[in-house]
Amino acid sequence: MVYLKLLLTAIFWGGTFIAGRTIAGDVGPYSAAFLRFTVASIFLLVFVRRMEGRLPRLGRGQILPVVALGLTGVFAYNVFFFKGLHLIEAGRASLIIACNPIFISLLSALLFKEKLNAVRISGILVSVSGAIVVITRGRLSALLDGSLGSGELFIFGCVASWVAYSLLGKTVMNRLSALSAVCYSSMIGGALLFFPACAEGLFHDAWYYSLKDWISLFYLGFFGTVLGFVWYYQGIQRIGPMKSSLFINFVPVSAILLAYGLLDEPITWSLLMGAVLVGSGVYLTNVGAFAFPGRSARRQDASP
Repeated sequence: MVYLKLLLTAIFWGGTFIAGRTIAGDVGPYSAAFLRFTVASIFLLVFVRRMEGRLPRLGRGQILPVVALGLTGVFAYNVFFFKGLHLIEAGRASLIIACNPIFISLLSALLFKEKLNAVRISGILVSVSGAIVVITRGRLSALLDGSLGSGELFIFGCVASWVAYSLLGKTVMNRLSALSAVCYSSMIGGALLFFPACAEGLFHDAWYYSLKDWISLFYLGFFGTVLGFVWYYQGIQRIGPMKSSLFINFVPVSAILLAYGLLDEPITWSLLMGAVLVGSGVYLTNVGAFAFPGRSARRQDASP
């Protein structure tokens, strides 16, 4: 089930690029991020109450790490996300975010001693190659087209924020469930976004948002955050940040598939080839986990 949830998470996150692009012209980045996590926090609190009884009290040593989750995965990531989508197309943004697994895997090997053997490295490279083929539509020279502008830099900020969020989450979940960790980070990040959103004109502009804008914001809050974040963190708890992060490479694939269904964009040979490469990369990375079964078993036993 954890692999199915991670795959569905990638599909939901693929949809966030379409939703984010839809509202980018109407809703400011701080307002969009604040409303997204207001929706998310409401549902997360309900889920925590029903599944765990109550939101656990944070110990003194947990406060700063949890605040850091809100700063990285909620505040910084979403400000960069909406600012970037206002300036560049969703496909180009998806390609940049496909760099996430590379940095997460390398830092996981350095910080958490996850084994980065030749098979896993091959899987990472194959999977990222698939994401690149999908986004460039098979024309790798497209990577060199255009200059690196503010939009690209904002999306690179997304990468840095998400890498920090993923690795911090591994530590925080030693004492908190995935649901509680996401709930705290959502509320803290939302609170940090409130005053910038007000300064941006949230309460004045909200009256003029279209129905499509509100539907997109709900999608971002519930599917892109509540289900997506919780299932992603459950994956980190069960199989570690390295293998979980590789599913991020399905995001550009799912984004293009959703664009085909919703925007009538064609499915090309490069999309099919990219999907095969991404799937093969996920398989290789997970096979690589069993290349040293004795060590893998000990690491898994020590996981929360």
